[in-house]
Amino acid sequence: MNSLFASTARGLEELLKSELETLGAQNLQVVQGGVHFQGDDRLMYRSLLWSRLASRILLPLSECPVYSDLDLYLGAQAIDWTNLIDGTFAVHFSGTNEAIRNSQFGALKVKDAIVDSFTRKNLPRPDVDREQPDVRINVWLNKDTASIALDLSGEGMHQRGYRQQTGLAPMKENLAAATVLRSGWQPGTPLLDPMCGSGTLLIEAALIASDRAPGLNRRHWGFHGWKAHQPELWRELIDEAQTRARQGIAQTTSRFFGYDNDERVLERARGNARRAGVADLFTFAVQDVAQLSNPLPQGPTGTVISNPPYGERLESEPALIALHSLLGRVMKSQFGGWNLSLFSASPDLLSCLQLRADRQFKAKNGPLECVQKNYQLAVTSGDGVPAQMAEDYANRLRKNMKKLDKWARQEGIECYRLYDADLPEYNVAVDRYADWVVIQEYAPPKTIDAMKARQRLFDVISATLTVLELPANRLVLKTREKQKGKSQYQKLGEKGEYFEVREFNARFWVNLTDYLDTGLFIDHRLARRMLGQMSKGKDFLNLFAYTGSASVHAGLGGARSTTTVDMSRTYLEWAERNMRLNGLSGRQHRLMQADCLSWLRESNEQFDLIFIDPPTFSNSKRMEESFDVQRDHLQLMRDLKRLLRAGGTIMFSNNKRGFKMDHQGLATFGLHAQEITAKTQSQDFARNRHIHNCWLITHAGKE
Repeated sequence: MNSLFASTARGLEELLKSELETLGAQNLQVVQGGVHFQGDDRLMYRSLLWSRLASRILLPLSECPVYSDLDLYLGAQAIDWTNLIDGTFAVHFSGTNEAIRNSQFGALKVKDAIVDSFTRKNLPRPDVDREQPDVRINVWLNKDTASIALDLSGEGMHQRGYRQQTGLAPMKENLAAATVLRSGWQPGTPLLDPMCGSGTLLIEAALIASDRAPGLNRRHWGFHGWKAHQPELWRELIDEAQTRARQGIAQTTSRFFGYDNDERVLERARGNARRAGVADLFTFAVQDVAQLSNPLPQGPTGTVISNPPYGERLESEPALIALHSLLGRVMKSQFGGWNLSLFSASPDLLSCLQLRADRQFKAKNGPLECVQKNYQLAVTSGDGVPAQMAEDYANRLRKNMKKLDKWARQEGIECYRLYDADLPEYNVAVDRYADWVVIQEYAPPKTIDAMKARQRLFDVISATLTVLELPANRLVLKTREKQKGKSQYQKLGEKGEYFEVREFNARFWVNLTDYLDTGLFIDHRLARRMLGQMSKGKDFLNLFAYTGSASVHAGLGGARSTTTVDMSRTYLEWAERNMRLNGLSGRQHRLMQADCLSWLRESNEQFDLIFIDPPTFSNSKRMEESFDVQRDHLQLMRDLKRLLRAGGTIMFSNNKRGFKMDHQGLATFGLHAQEITAKTQSQDFARNRHIHNCWLITHAGKE
């Protein structure tokens, strides 16, 4: 009777125990990461050939205490390696303690002990082969005890031999088998994967349905270099498995449907199924989830299984939100009476399905914590057409689009707001940037249930893609909260996806993914046009300039000079690119990196036209002091007056709701303010009259 250990992915231990019991194993004991069990030689070989869930099967050789490197060496040398190893070998060592602080050092000590056991008997020294050894020794150091075992598997048992190429996100074969076993699918019934990739889930199910041993295609095993290996017994078990496979493929009534939108990936899946010996059971087709329909509308019912794609940050993956929302609708409309089982590293994405799971399981996919959820799809009597999500929102967006798209074309602008929290329950802003769309989710009040708010957002994304007929990869999602300090400069990513947009006669670079803002405040477009109309022959100053869009309009309007000041080097470089894009270069167009308030106090230059759009509040470490636009606007105007030539004009804008201009204070140092907010707001911001305030400030007495 052999004492053995089968390792597996965390979360699959109980499932592995049941499988080993079915194979005939005895005295099973579940531990984290695997199962201890016992069995004769036949059972040992059967577990290697037939286990769908084990990662490796080990034959424990010895345990020894390790308080020093000498303890490890002597403990390993006590094993009679000369009667175990026949060929090359490698040592895989895991774990550390006070004596063995490096796994490579531990492996070296065990390797020395093995080699020395041969040389002491004047036998040829066995060679080490780290890539494909004949024998693999596994050593696990846990606290002060080292467990030494012979790895009977060799390569991991998930490597069945049929998979040569995979898709972008491969799932190991033993995890795929576990997912199939947990899905509720029954052999003999249909199984469909709408995003099958290289086909691993379906192929593992087909191996089960056709009674094909998962290890039948493997050519190399760890026991091949083990002197106690019994080739005749192994050959007998292989012959038996081949007979069962031939009978199984002929008798199975299961059919498997694999769809994907990438023909190249499907070709890999076809090749994998062919090498696995189950290709005759498959129907593969290029098909997008949006066009998915039930291949067996008259029955029988079966199971839909998939490992859909997921993203690292939900907020950056609206395409995935839309995909899962669409999948949920298609499942309900096309697959009533079927089972659905999805394996995912993102439970949030699974909530987009708007389905209630009957069962769920946890498992690890490499380092990722994952969940598998099973759903029973209700039988429907509908017409098979997915219902429109967020119908009220969709209707309003459609109405706005019809009006605003035409207006924008006539005006010559490519960036504008299509929807601005028109309906209270859909609290988002939707902005078009040429062929792209940005959805900005306003942070919901704490009184709103977080799950309900999130589901509404998922619905908004799906409806937006449908109404605008927009590819999912052209939609960007952002969450907007109350900004403080330097949040304007917050960096979100490194994609570097800049593209050009037009605004009247100006051109700008925008970036929708890398920053909190896009590089263009679209609510200021009329103010920028006004500055262009006012700037001919004038020296223009742009403070808190961001990406320099106001400087571009001033330059195109014929300004004699432009001076662009901002604290951020990133945005100044962006501003320089915007200026060059519009043919504005040379000494007359200066860009200066500085704290605007400090620069303003220290400068003695004179300007005819000044634009300033300061933050509502800032306490950036790069500024000498905090700034509050309501509290400090008078001091700001006092400093600006010193730089303003006689007859000059300041355009002052801010986005503080309820801002009050101190007219009396302005008058004390000879300035007059005229509010022009209404003149700077275009019709796409008609619903949000408080998005900014705007004033023209001149020397008192100037009309």
